[in-house]
Amino acid sequence: MENAREKTAAVVLAAGKGKRMNSDIPKQYMMLREKPVIYYALKAFEDSFIDEIILVTEQGEEAYCREEIVERYHFTKVRKIVPGGAERYFSVANGLEAVSEDCAYIFIHDGARPFVTEEILQTALETVRVHHACVAAMPVKDTIKIADENDFAVSTPRRDRVWMMQTPQVFSADLIKNAYRMLLEKEEELRESGVQITDDAMVVETLLAHPVKLFRASYENIKLTTPEDLLLADGILEKRV
Repeated sequence: MENAREKTAAVVLAAGKGKRMNSDIPKQYMMLREKPVIYYALKAFEDSFIDEIILVTEQGEEAYCREEIVERYHFTKVRKIVPGGAERYFSVANGLEAVSEDCAYIFIHDGARPFVTEEILQTALETVRVHHACVAAMPVKDTIKIADENDFAVSTPRRDRVWMMQTPQVFSADLIKNAYRMLLEKEEELRESGVQITDDAMVVETLLAHPVKLFRASYENIKLTTPEDLLLADGILEKRV
C-alpha cells in the first residue's frame, strides 16, 4: 500500500477534435466494442494504483462527460472534470492545476490511447521514482528519414536511437507543475522563436533542461488518430477478450 507522500494522479486528456478521424464525433467518444474510446483509458486508471483522475474535456462538454462517461461507467476516481484549451499544453496546464496538492507523481495520458495497461503504469511508477521524469515509448520498427522543406530526404538517423513517444508521460508533481507554469509565462516568447511544444517531456526538457527517461511500453499502446486505427484497435480488443 502506498504511503501519503506517494499519492498519484492521472490527468487524462479528452479535449481533442480528432479532425484526422473524418468524423463529426470527437474520437474520444467514438464507439469501440460498444463503449466510447475514452472508457478504456479511464478504466485502466480506475483499476490501477492511481489515487485520483482529472479528466480534461472540450469546453462545454463537462456535463456530458460526467453523465455519459463518469457516472454511466462508475468511475469513482474521477475527482474533477475541467475544460481544455486551444492547444494541448493549455489543456494539460488546466489539468495540472486541478491535481491535489499532496500528489507526488502525475501521469499525463491521451484519452484516445485506450490500451494502456497495469504493467505500463507500474513500470512508469518505478521509473519516475528514480528519474522524476519518464515517458512510455517504443523503438521504431522502420527506417526514419529526415526531410527538407521540399520533401527530399536529407539524413537518416540511427534506427536504434529513434523512439516513438507514447503516453503516459509521468513526472514528479513539483517538476511538471513548475515546468508548465514557466511555459505559460514564456509561451509567446517560445512561439516567436519557432519552438513547437508537442508533448509534456518537451516542456520539461526545454524549460527546465531536465533529462527524461524513456521506458519500453507496448506497440499496442497506440493512439487512435485516423479511421485505420479503429480497425487496429478492434483487433487488439479481439485478442484481449
